[in-house]
Amino acid sequence: MRKTLLILVGTVTGLAVSFITTQPQLLSNGPRAQAAAASYHQLSLFKEVFERVRDNYVEKPDDAKLIKFAINGVLTGLDPHSSYMDPKSLREMQVENRGKFGGIGIELTMEEGLIKVMSPIDGTPAAKAGIMPNDIITQLDETPVRGLTLDQAVEKMRGRANTKIKLKIMRNGRDKPIEVSITREIIRVRPVRSRLEGDDVGFIRISQFNEQTLDGLKKAIADLTARSGDKLKGFVVDLRNNPGGLLDQAIAVSDAFLEKGNVVSTRGRNAGETQRFNARPGDLTKGKPIIALINGGSASGAEIVAGALQDNRRGTIIGTRSFGKGSVQSILPVGPGDGALKLTTARYFTPSGRSIQAKGIEPDIEIVQEVPEEVKNLTDTIGEASLRGHLKAEGHEQTGSQAYIPPDPKDDKALHTALDLIRGVQKNPAYPAHPKTAVLN
Repeated sequence: MRKTLLILVGTVTGLAVSFITTQPQLLSNGPRAQAAAASYHQLSLFKEVFERVRDNYVEKPDDAKLIKFAINGVLTGLDPHSSYMDPKSLREMQVENRGKFGGIGIELTMEEGLIKVMSPIDGTPAAKAGIMPNDIITQLDETPVRGLTLDQAVEKMRGRANTKIKLKIMRNGRDKPIEVSITREIIRVRPVRSRLEGDDVGFIRISQFNEQTLDGLKKAIADLTARSGDKLKGFVVDLRNNPGGLLDQAIAVSDAFLEKGNVVSTRGRNAGETQRFNARPGDLTKGKPIIALINGGSASGAEIVAGALQDNRRGTIIGTRSFGKGSVQSILPVGPGDGALKLTTARYFTPSGRSIQAKGIEPDIEIVQEVPEEVKNLTDTIGEASLRGHLKAEGHEQTGSQAYIPPDPKDDKALHTALDLIRGVQKNPAYPAHPKTAVLN
């Protein structure tokens, strides 16, 4: 069965039939037989509940919908990142990973039955409308969100360009809901944007990891190097509010900055989920200083890149503690034309063997951004550790941290610190002496 690994996210009935039709084979002694018998009993319970609902519910239910609800119940009960995707949702996810889709441009998560904004995507209608991390979406047009699955909510937000959708959101610090009308667009996600800071530092913003990210990074590095020439002193890589994406792209981006060393390793229950990914020779920046910016909205693939740079002592990490999503999701197709499971199958570990699950990446230099009065109390993410049903961490867990990015680069404290360090205006207390941590005021 082909599996596609993502960083971000057989049916129950098939499993039930399998156990039911092989019951006689379970009647033997030993722990495995006892465990199988216990599983059979639970599946028989599921079968009985299913039949009672189908036969006695006040209105005749749709069998297919009942099964879909059951599957979603199984998966969402595991952790916040596992779910079932019907064929339409699977196709849309595949299109989204290619970087083009119709919608408003927003990354979401589910917390205790509520749909919460992780981050609006740079330059999209959601970002232009002022949607912020931590906003809780309570209504889509006239439909209340509570009771919808995450995939159902996402499906309602997608649609044809030039059509409108009205969002009702609750925002921390506001007594009343905020209503926002947004016009959908064809979202062409440019995962990499770049510019020169002055004429001597390349700034590269990576907003997510889709199929275009590595190519975009290569183009940005080549362009900045050509424009600056001999003046180029280093690169600032902005991973703030990057929610993740494709694992292979996060690995490739890390590899682009490394000459050698481990990038990341994954460990799961099955041998096939335990892998080690190493960098290949060829640092695209030719060894120039790298500083990566992270915050509480940097998750998953962004944390893989930050961890690889940090543990290989290849770059300094500046900002606030990252989100803490240290798990890998696999796409497991089920039945011809029946969609797929997005199932958490492994944890990932940084090169030094750290699991950042429910902990996050601690920056080498902590910079807490000054925020305007009107957005105070709105700038901290909840973090993976606060998500209901999250995979537990080994040791002490950490909740969220600041996820605010100043709208004007001239007010960006983390960026200016990075520029000063690369230019030698300020001595770098962290590079290359990780894991020393510093705070610059």
